[in-house]
Amino acid sequence: MRKLCYVSGTRADFGLICSTLQKAAADPRLQVGICVTGMHLQPQYGETIKEIEASGLPIVARIPVSLDGSDGAVMAQALATELAGLVKFFLKERPDIVLLLGDRGEMLAGALAALHLNIPVVHLHGGELSGTVDEPIRHAISKLSHYHFTATSGARERLIRMGELPERIFVSGAPGLDGINAGLEIERNQFCEAQGFSPSRPLALLLFHPVVQEAHMAGEQTRQILAALDTTNCQALALMPNADAGGIQVSIALEQWASGRLGTRLRKHLPRAEYLTWLANADLLIGNSSSGIIEAASFGLPVINIGSRQEGRERSGNVLDVGHASTEIVTAITATLARGRQPMVNVYGDGRAGERIVEWLATLPLDPVLLSKRNAY
Repeated sequence: MRKLCYVSGTRADFGLICSTLQKAAADPRLQVGICVTGMHLQPQYGETIKEIEASGLPIVARIPVSLDGSDGAVMAQALATELAGLVKFFLKERPDIVLLLGDRGEMLAGALAALHLNIPVVHLHGGELSGTVDEPIRHAISKLSHYHFTATSGARERLIRMGELPERIFVSGAPGLDGINAGLEIERNQFCEAQGFSPSRPLALLLFHPVVQEAHMAGEQTRQILAALDTTNCQALALMPNADAGGIQVSIALEQWASGRLGTRLRKHLPRAEYLTWLANADLLIGNSSSGIIEAASFGLPVINIGSRQEGRERSGNVLDVGHASTEIVTAITATLARGRQPMVNVYGDGRAGERIVEWLATLPLDPVLLSKRNAY
């Protein structure tokens, strides 16, 4: 039996990988454990470790860090704390595989720790493009990893051009699409009334995170979005931002806007099932979350993607890219609401990534040759 350790730091990564980890835990060839760190352990971000506990998956380590969304120094210091904690845990437990997803600092810490301890690293969602610090961090994780399970063929080709061996790169599709539409039959009017919104007004789901290189502008960028929502008479459920630099400014703007305002709700976190219900029933998603690029397409949900955070990601046809000016956003909202939902093929996969990933985790060779990382060029 192979001992598999997954590192999780945010509500986003765990929601995407949960069903795959449950499939792995049910496979007699794999033993699954989760190292929990980052935003999961902090009350101001919704204490999302409770969602991991509720999943029934075993938590094998908890590594607390200080994250407040203030600046890049806090992010870098948290990464150092995560690295130290993961080294200690990996030395004690010696997992056979460390599984990582995406582009967050805690994933980079996991890759660095495992590489130095000769533990094979498997990376999901490598080879993709985007803005902010996520772009270089994602590629750094890929260069530290031994196997790659990519969401698209385009991502696989980029990893090959980065010097990764083709025979170690497999196209799995995005695991977050597995079972995404199951049991989501709520009718929109019923949904709006149950959530305390008017069925006769447009309903937006707002997810806006700071871009680290633009942290000083994060508050004003948020206010431009909120002004556009007001101008177009949109109701909105807004989720609080992540812990990246500039997050404090985004949070302040959201709290000031939502205070006492009708047709507005502010939440720290939505459990995965509740979040998917919103994707199935909202009229649009607005902000700069990768969920608008990857998951929303499976619902045909129109997305207004703002700014540079998702720049370069492959799209499925449901996304309209705009800048930060409220006038531009108003025009986009008007056009998006007029168009409505459109059926489409999601370029990120067929909803069967989990079964592929589990089979590869259980069977791919983990011999010493694997650990000798070299560029293919």
